Amino acid sequence: MLTHFSDSQLSEPALAEANRILRTCVCCGFCAATCPTYVLRADELDSPRGRIHLIRDMLESGEANPTVARHLDRCLSCFGCMTTCPSGVDYLHLSDFARTVIHETHARSIFDRLLRAALARLLPYPRRLRPLLAFAAAVNLIGIKMPGRIGALLRLAPRFVPHATDTGTAKTYKAVGQAEGKPKMRAALMPGCVQQAIAPEINDASLRLLNRLGCEVVVAEGSGCCGALGHHLGRRDEAQAFALRNVAAWTRESETRRLDAVIANASGCGTMLKDYGHVLADHPSESDAAKSIAALTADISEVIDRLDIAAHVVDGPHRGLKVAYHPACSLAHGQQITDLPARLLTEAGFEVLGIKDAHLCCGSAGTYNILQPEIATELATRKAENISATGADVVATGNIGCITQLKDPVAMPIVHTVELLDWATGGPRPAALDSIRLQ
Repeated sequence: MLTHFSDSQLSEPALAEANRILRTCVCCGFCAATCPTYVLRADELDSPRGRIHLIRDMLESGEANPTVARHLDRCLSCFGCMTTCPSGVDYLHLSDFARTVIHETHARSIFDRLLRAALARLLPYPRRLRPLLAFAAAVNLIGIKMPGRIGALLRLAPRFVPHATDTGTAKTYKAVGQAEGKPKMRAALMPGCVQQAIAPEINDASLRLLNRLGCEVVVAEGSGCCGALGHHLGRRDEAQAFALRNVAAWTRESETRRLDAVIANASGCGTMLKDYGHVLADHPSESDAAKSIAALTADISEVIDRLDIAAHVVDGPHRGLKVAYHPACSLAHGQQITDLPARLLTEAGFEVLGIKDAHLCCGSAGTYNILQPEIATELATRKAENISATGADVVATGNIGCITQLKDPVAMPIVHTVELLDWATGGPRPAALDSIRLQ
């Protein structure tokens, strides 16, 4: 793609990098077929190629306008386009930088600014989020239907607010000894933020399973939200603050006693953690530590694979249960982990079923289902229909956002992959499966 940046513009490292990415694009259009918004709208400006043109124009002019803001806001950051792109366009970093420019230069409406600020101030903090969840649960129970984005936010809340567990505050979880009596590895589990508030059972299942497989797990003091929610809202400074705290927490923990991995059991978080080297590139004193943490980061499925789950699978009613595996975009496209979770489920005794158009996003995408509820609902409906067609008993996925997005439109239980693997190796049956009859 032809660009026209001035020499003074190219002297800025961020713009120089954006220019390099823009010039990589050959405008072939292959990305359109895997872009959820283009599939729905057939609007060139809602395709990756169209957005890249808008981003170029914005960066050359130095400020955003309503058109680029509108169409980039509609981008899910699912990165299906990157999986398809034959030229290797780094759309992830280009779109993240563009969102920062929009946040800093575009005059949004007062309501839009307030809502985005509220999301950034509430969602990453479980203690702040729980009162909002309680309010939303009460509103939903009464049956009050609120319109627009506020209504979308309230409808995403769970029916009941779970009790807080100690996963996010306790420091050490000792391993359950293997036959040899020694742990195979030591890892830090990222406690997360939204997941910790609405589905603490995922962290609990993760800890049980990892301990059972011989992994000593710590939750490092000071670790928390990965920063992805703010990052994709263009709030770079806030995202970097979260990243700096996490890097410091895990570096201290590793200096105390070596860590073999930093584990993310929410794939959206894992994608962010693996990018910390880039996120903190303009913090020279912390960049090396950030790169080290990024290199240590692994999705929980990658760690389970290292620990040989097959040797721990027990006989039980889980065997033969039909599982539709939904690959979260952040795992399949963001981390390029595609077949591994389904293979682990198969090794554990489940019958794994594929989903039509599995590569297309379900519409969750962080805060997307709140800020773009119409498109998000269309995508969720489409995904639910494809899941229903599998004839599965349960849906498994590796991201809390997908679980939250699909819990209502999908007419079957939906759980985290690790909950099923925990059950298959001797853990409790996931509570979400209470509604189905097992053989």
